[in-house]
Amino acid sequence: MSLTGNASNQDAVNTLTVAKFGGTSVADYQAMLRCATIIKNDLANKVVVVSASAGVTNYLVRLSQENVGTQEREQIITAISQIQFNIRRELPEEAGLDQMLQTLIAELETLAEQQANEYKAQTADAILSYGEQFSSLLFSRVLQSLDIAASCFDVRRVMKTNSLYGKAVVDLTRLKHSCQELLVPELAKQVIVTQGFIGSDSLGHTTTLGRGGSDYSAALLTEALNGDNLAIWTDVVGIFTTDPRITDQARAIKEISFGEAAEMATFGAKILHPATLIPAMRQNIPVFVGSSKEPEKGGTLIKQQVESNPTYRSIALRKEQTLVTVKSPAMLHASGFLAKVFSILAKHELSVDLITTSEISVALTFDNPTGTTQALLTSTVVAELEQLCEVSVEHGLSLVAVIGNGLHAAKGLGSNIFDKINDFNIRMICHGASDNNLCFLVPQSDANTVVEQLHNTLF
Repeated sequence: MSLTGNASNQDAVNTLTVAKFGGTSVADYQAMLRCATIIKNDLANKVVVVSASAGVTNYLVRLSQENVGTQEREQIITAISQIQFNIRRELPEEAGLDQMLQTLIAELETLAEQQANEYKAQTADAILSYGEQFSSLLFSRVLQSLDIAASCFDVRRVMKTNSLYGKAVVDLTRLKHSCQELLVPELAKQVIVTQGFIGSDSLGHTTTLGRGGSDYSAALLTEALNGDNLAIWTDVVGIFTTDPRITDQARAIKEISFGEAAEMATFGAKILHPATLIPAMRQNIPVFVGSSKEPEKGGTLIKQQVESNPTYRSIALRKEQTLVTVKSPAMLHASGFLAKVFSILAKHELSVDLITTSEISVALTFDNPTGTTQALLTSTVVAELEQLCEVSVEHGLSLVAVIGNGLHAAKGLGSNIFDKINDFNIRMICHGASDNNLCFLVPQSDANTVVEQLHNTLF
């Protein structure tokens, strides 16, 4: 599957594509074999970035937590080992590979025991890195079994970060320099297989890049290597007009702009993490999203300029939203009130998604995927805000985002959208800041039905 159409072999040799495979794409040997065939069929694929095999990261997250008992640790490591050796057994005999896998497992056992005795964020990141270490090692051997020159490269040699464990920030200048020095000379000789999600700090300690880290890693490497394309291979055939699990009328989108894709990723589409698009947009690198299970079906191409710019492109849904309303007569014609509110939120590292204002009140939304936001907003933060104003907090809401083009100037927009769902309670509407989206909150219990009805109307 060539991202640029029916390119010749010579064109492919002169083109650099970074291919990223997600957890389901490298879940087992057969999945890895499908991905290896994708690499073999397009000579432009010179760098491969892999996630941990499906299920492994969840095990590692548990291992990285406090107070995990000996029996549970042993069960988890046995389960992880089984996933790796089920893949290993399908590969040609190689004593060196067996030894490397055993070494990684022994290291993981040691770290898990240390973490159980004394929790450290640094150790947690080290533990979380092993999924990608396993899958990259094994995938390089799957490529070799298909007579593809390939080697496994430790991305921590180039992906240098600060020491903010769990959500480390990459040093882009060092990444660029290190990639040119260490990786570029190897690309003419072989396919490089490396890890997503992880890096290392100035002391050599392993760090992780946070949610969506593998896609983001692949995008950063594409930028640093002056790559021509980024291919994100997952388990769905591209990006859809809405979540296919909500309505069977959802359909794949052939191409979308960076702006539309960024809005979709920000407002709940699970295919891409918003950070992934930032390096691609900086360097105008096309991003392809397709299914490693069905590569022949094509996918979605994300690029700067697209042929069609429809008013309505997709509907995104993000659940677990929290709405906070702050109200005070002191706001009326007063300066500095919002600054005080936001300084409290910033102190507690809470990021606001949407905001609407009236004369004496402000409504703010917060994403709450893990429950941590909800916990904060029912304790310390609320108490501090109440020193300034009245505060109300509502949970159990979902954010619906209609994504498209020129929405800020589209005639009949309100009636097209809200006439179709007037039987439902709309808790908040945010429109005008972007020409690519219109967002509103609904009760979570109504969210899927609202999206389904809107999709059937708009598409």
